[in-house]
Amino acid sequence: MVRDFNIAKTEADISSYAGYVGSAFMLGRCLTSLLWGTIADRFGRKPVFVIGIIAVVIFNTLFGLSTSFWMAVIMRFLMGSLNGLLGTAKAYATEIFREEHQALGLSTVSAAWGIGLIIGPALGGYLAQPVEKYPHIFPKDSFWDKFPYFLPNFVVSALAFVVAIGCIWIPETLHNHNCSNESIDDAENGSSGAGNEKTIQKNENLLLNWPLMSSIIAYCVFSLHDITYTEVFSLWSVSPQRMGGLNFTSDDVGNILSISGVALIIYQLTLYPSVEKASGPIGIARISAMLSIPLLQSYSFIALLSGLALYIVLSIASILKNILSITIVTGLFLLQNRAVEQHQRGVANGIAVTGMSLFNAIGPATGGAVLTWSQKRMDASFLPGTHMVFFALNIVEALGLLMLFKPFLAEKKKRHSDQLH
Repeated sequence: MVRDFNIAKTEADISSYAGYVGSAFMLGRCLTSLLWGTIADRFGRKPVFVIGIIAVVIFNTLFGLSTSFWMAVIMRFLMGSLNGLLGTAKAYATEIFREEHQALGLSTVSAAWGIGLIIGPALGGYLAQPVEKYPHIFPKDSFWDKFPYFLPNFVVSALAFVVAIGCIWIPETLHNHNCSNESIDDAENGSSGAGNEKTIQKNENLLLNWPLMSSIIAYCVFSLHDITYTEVFSLWSVSPQRMGGLNFTSDDVGNILSISGVALIIYQLTLYPSVEKASGPIGIARISAMLSIPLLQSYSFIALLSGLALYIVLSIASILKNILSITIVTGLFLLQNRAVEQHQRGVANGIAVTGMSLFNAIGPATGGAVLTWSQKRMDASFLPGTHMVFFALNIVEALGLLMLFKPFLAEKKKRHSDQLH
């Protein structure tokens, strides 16, 4: 799409401009997530869902109709600004399950996020430029020829519209704590110590809650890695072989990502909850981060394969990489939601999404730029070509791994009152 805007001077610069379009959404979300978290804690989870999804319907459709680079950037930015969904969904998923099933609830949210990261590029790969791909259905010089990127965006908007209607029937979870407020008042009238303690704990300063903040910071570092990896993977796959790429078509990328998506869904809904029970959310996150590093460094060597072998090996690598990433992120989600009381959960998840979006805004732009730079140094002696871009991704992953250990990461001690619940 960016190539067709004719804004990039060279083939290599396209990656950088595409990164800006991706980053605009995250920048918008970064600026408003705390606001949406506050709204979710005050007025309920449902209004935030409905507004966020309707924003997707409107701005995603307009994004597909973009005629210039700047229009595309602005639509993505507005869509991000009105999108308080992710933090609110995590708060919601924690609230509709009892504690022993929260791993399943949150792994469903991250599975949905992971599936979106995969189905999105796949849909784009299959449905963009339909006039070239399916000339018998989409005639030349038609509307679809004038807006070659409208179809995948329209499909997503249509899906979002159906979901917005569906939201009418989901239960609100916020009223749970309004009743606890009444009981606090009763307790205070009886001037019992418990009531006062409850009021004191009522609005804790979340920025000083280290179990919450340490897991959010680690989460930001891993999100930076994941979003940059997603961006780099697609751009690297379609780069020419002389630049260390795989020379794939967007269909090939779509196929590999679809296979990964199916595997990810199966893993999240069947294996993850039991693995999490066995080793705890953090034990399994540490192992995953350790395994992820050698796996990713092997990508440059995978590029030396060709034909069916390349397809099979890359599919397996992509499945493993996505499973490892999602395992880490879900473990950190669990820690974050267990570190706060319900009446602050919307805001706590808002802080997490703000931090993540800030890092994610840096990610695609940086990833595109580093890939462009690494492809200009194909003959360097140290980490030539794409070895460098995967090495850079691994440095971020290694930093995240260090953050999963004490003294950095703190887990919340169970309080007596929690056990009474």
